[in-house]
Amino acid sequence: MSTRSNAGSPALPAVVDASAWEEELAALRVREKAATRELDAIAAQRRRLPMVAMPDYVLEGEEGPVRLAEIFGDHPQLIVYSHMWHEGAEWQCPGCTGFTTQFTRLEGLENFDARFVIVTQGPIDEALAYKRKVGNKMTWYSTADSSFGSDVGAPPNGGFAVNVFLRDGDKVYRTWHTDGRGTEQLSHLFPLIDLLPYGRQEEWQDSPEGWPQSPTYSRWASSQEIAAAYGEGGN
Repeated sequence: MSTRSNAGSPALPAVVDASAWEEELAALRVREKAATRELDAIAAQRRRLPMVAMPDYVLEGEEGPVRLAEIFGDHPQLIVYSHMWHEGAEWQCPGCTGFTTQFTRLEGLENFDARFVIVTQGPIDEALAYKRKVGNKMTWYSTADSSFGSDVGAPPNGGFAVNVFLRDGDKVYRTWHTDGRGTEQLSHLFPLIDLLPYGRQEEWQDSPEGWPQSPTYSRWASSQEIAAAYGEGGN
């Protein structure tokens, strides 16, 4: 379908009558349902993955040293987000900062026998200060004095990662890992944006001619903006 553009404004989707719109929506729904079933199949395969035993790591929490097995609390399952950390930086990764400040009500995971926490390479005092500064509501731990971060794909001054663990008594096993765009499935922001006619408005996306497009990351909130909105002294 062609698009039309007005001077000074982005192109718009074609305007059709309701029956034509319903027909196009029904065609899209076939692909959406197929994607849903494929995600179900992927989750089923994920549940059948083997696992690998982890050492008895000791991390640092708000109240002092804590064994990895203790971070689970009373639950057998644990999701860990490894937050990027650059030593001496006033503002840490805006992607990690924005991603993790989305999660403000995680108690629902308890009904499914799980916790979701942040682990970072930053010293615990600095990590907790940054958490307060940007208004993060998650529980943070530091792996500055252990090899845990490096062993799960998030070394010092390295990238971010998501890992899932299962506890059997005092033994902890690693069951799943992802990084990069694999973390998008955990976000509510991108799935909402992808519903919009203009999408993420980033140059890499396949969009009709005339659609607004900007450099990748240019619309993402900075860590400073997040702190101003949600952190100590924010609005």
